[in-house]
Parts: sequence; C-alpha cells; structure tokens
Amino acid sequence: MTSVVPVLRVANAEAAAEWYGRLGFTVEWRHRFDPGSPLFVSITDGRGRIFLSEHAGDARRDTLLYLYVDDVDALARELGADVSLMPWGVRETQVRDLDGNRIRIGTPVE
Repeated sequence: MTSVVPVLRVANAEAAAEWYGRLGFTVEWRHRFDPGSPLFVSITDGRGRIFLSEHAGDARRDTLLYLYVDDVDALARELGADVSLMPWGVRETQVRDLDGNRIRIGTPVE
C-alpha cells in the first residue's frame, strides 16, 4: 500500500474545499461525469489527500477524520477551538466541517 485516502460526503464540494483550505489543503483536481453530475474533488496538503464527494453513495455523513499537524495550538486559535491534552499524549482539538463531519486534529506531545 502506498497511501490511504478518506472520502467525505459533502453537499457542495467547492465550498468544502474552500473550508479545508483553512487546514492547509488545496484543490488537486476536480471531476464530473457530465455537466449535471455531482462534483468529486481531490484536495491535498502535500503529505495527505482527502476526496470530497457530492455523490450520495460514496460515503455517509457525520464521518470522523483524524489529522496530525505540526502545531495544533496555532491551528485551534485560527479555528476558534479549544485544545485538550489527551491521556495518550496528544494535544487535540475537534471541529466540524460545513457538512457536519467531525475533524479531530492533534499534535503528539514530545
């Protein structure tokens, strides 16, 4: 295996991609089967990738995604979220994206 890519169900892939831009992601590519079809977008931060899909059968809503970042405190300040020290040695915050998917973000404590 070379990588794992989570697929998140979103109502508006363009709006979701813009929201994930706050976490450092940029659009890698977009795909529609035809002009009236739902949009499918790949976003990346250079180290990881997330697929954002408007297709109803691709994923369920209210998914949980965990992201490791270099500085959770700085990101949490930008997002207006609180950070907690977890018993397993990670400083962590949680936010919800535009579609209600839960995004937990953590930085291991050294």
